[in-house]
Amino acid sequence: MSQNDFIIIHPEVQYALDNNLPIVALESTIISHGMPYPQNVATAKLVEDEVRKCGAVPATIAIKDGKCLVGLSSDDIEYFGQTKDVWKVSLRDMPFVISKKLPGATTVAATMRIASMVGIKIFATGGIGGVHRGAETTMDISADLTEMANTNVAVVAAGVKSILDIGLTLEYLETIGVPVVTYGQDEFPSFYSSKSGFKSPLRLDTPESMALLMKSKWDIGINGAVLIANPIPKEFEIEQNSIEKHIKNALNEAAKLNVKGKEVTPFLLKFISENTKGESLEANIALIKNNARLASAIAVALYS
Repeated sequence: MSQNDFIIIHPEVQYALDNNLPIVALESTIISHGMPYPQNVATAKLVEDEVRKCGAVPATIAIKDGKCLVGLSSDDIEYFGQTKDVWKVSLRDMPFVISKKLPGATTVAATMRIASMVGIKIFATGGIGGVHRGAETTMDISADLTEMANTNVAVVAAGVKSILDIGLTLEYLETIGVPVVTYGQDEFPSFYSSKSGFKSPLRLDTPESMALLMKSKWDIGINGAVLIANPIPKEFEIEQNSIEKHIKNALNEAAKLNVKGKEVTPFLLKFISENTKGESLEANIALIKNNARLASAIAVALYS
């Protein structure tokens, strides 16, 4: 069997691929693991609509019945929004989930890999995984980072998830040669906040300049991603010190309950949402839509 035997491409996405139109990949973990129902389904559809409004084609990626789905139907989104026990699929899980024909929602790493298999060059997400706090003892480092070292897909995110160690994640990205460029400001954002206390390694102010950076990187033969950090809109951001208190409480609760591995991130996000009375969920939805808009503008520039 060839790689193509494991892929089903939605007709809208196939048309865009055939006609060299701008496409933005979207992950499905946010549908199955990032938000409660029905906000997860509503948000997924809103994000797809944002991409279309900006002149690009959305390609939400997931795994079902032994196939990698590139582009989901409305019924597919409902399925992944409501079905229990959907696997959270990173790269290591893909062969198992595909071979067992299990439903799988793809993380940043798995979404990037599947997008690259069909030739999609840009991907919008909420925030990337990275080096976890305490990684010096746990060695908990997201596969998102190692995938970014190898796969030629640019990732638009609101920075690194603020539940992680942002400084160490930036150091790791430098080590693996991934350009980190922040859109429109000098400070690297921290997901819920436009501030992190860390200077961005690079800054660019237009989608066109982002597209040119990506094209230049790949044209000269340097493989791997570009991380494009897009600060959350000011009206939705949560003050950095305020969110940090909730993060520390969430981390303490996770340690108390012995939450580990890939269960950590959804546990922390749910805990923070419940303890900010939904404020973090509202911020999460706003930043994902914002990232989809920027990714679409970059995709349009890349294909013009």
